[in-house]
Amino acid sequence: MTTVPKVDVVGVGLNATDILIPLKNFPLSGSKVEISSANVMLGGQVASAMAACQNWGLRTRYVGKFGEDHFAGLHRAEFARLKIETHLLTAPGCPSQQAYILVDHIGERTVLWKRDPGLILLPEELQREWILNAHVLHLDGHDTEAATLAAQWAREAGIPVVADLDELYPGVEQLLPKIDFLITSRDIPEKLTSNPDLLHSLPEVFRRYRCRITAATLGAQGVLAWDGEQFHYASAFQVKAVDTTGAGDTFHAAFIYGLRKSWPLQRQLDFACAAAALNCTALGARGGIQRVEIIEDLIATGDRYPAAFQIPAPK
Repeated sequence: MTTVPKVDVVGVGLNATDILIPLKNFPLSGSKVEISSANVMLGGQVASAMAACQNWGLRTRYVGKFGEDHFAGLHRAEFARLKIETHLLTAPGCPSQQAYILVDHIGERTVLWKRDPGLILLPEELQREWILNAHVLHLDGHDTEAATLAAQWAREAGIPVVADLDELYPGVEQLLPKIDFLITSRDIPEKLTSNPDLLHSLPEVFRRYRCRITAATLGAQGVLAWDGEQFHYASAFQVKAVDTTGAGDTFHAAFIYGLRKSWPLQRQLDFACAAAALNCTALGARGGIQRVEIIEDLIATGDRYPAAFQIPAPK
C-alpha cells in the first residue's frame, strides 16, 4: 500500500469548469447581446481553495470526482502543475461539473451551473488515511454524506474541520455538529435560526452546533465572526473589482493559511479579506490569487470600506 504523506490541509469537495463571459450590461429577457469573449477557466469551492493554499506554500491534498471528458483532463493537468496531491475519482459516462458565469461591469457574477448526479462523492469512496494524514480538513458540504464521514474521522482524530457553506444541502444537520470553523455566506445563519440579525444568529449557531468559530462573509461589508465570547469584525478592502467569482474560496484558503500559522483570529480575518479582495481584481475563480507579500501590503496600505458593524476591539 502506498504511504499517504502528511499535508497541511486536505480538501474534500467541489471542482468545476467555469465559462466566464464578461458583459458591459446584464442582458434583458428576450434580448440578444454580443459578447467579447468566453473564457474557459477552472474553479470549484474546495478545488480553488486548495490551489490558493498550495500557491502560498502549504502542502495540500484534494479529493474529488470528475466526469469522463476533456474538462477532467484540464483539472488533472492543473493539479499536477501546482503539485497538489490528488485522489481523483471518475464517474463513467458523466460530464464534469460546468458553470456559465456572467460577469457584469462592476465584477458581480451570475452563475448558471449543472452537476450530474453521477458526480456525487460517496462515503465508501473515501479512504481514512486521506483525511487523517492532514492537519486541517476543508469541506463545502455539497456531497453531504461523504463530507460528514470525513468530518467524523477528522473529529475523532482531533483534526480541525473548516467548512465553506453557501447552501444548506440535504443532510447538512448531521454535518454541522462536526464542523469547528463554520464560515458561511451571509444568509446561512438566518436560514438555520430564522433570525436575520447576525449579532444574534451567529452566537445561536455557535451554541447549537458547538463550533469553535461561526462567521459570515459579507462581500463589500467584510466578515463578522463569533468565538464564543466576543465578536470579531474585519471590513473589506477597496479594490477595482473585475470578477467576484472565487472570492469566498480564496477567503477560506486564506483563513486556513492563518490557522496553520497559528495567527490570532483578527489577523486571520484581515488576511482573508485582503486575499479575497485581490482575487476579485482578475477574471476567474483563481485569477487574482496573489503572493503573501502582496496580500500583506494591501493590509498595511490599502483602503477599506466603511465598517458595517461597530465591534469593540478584541482584548
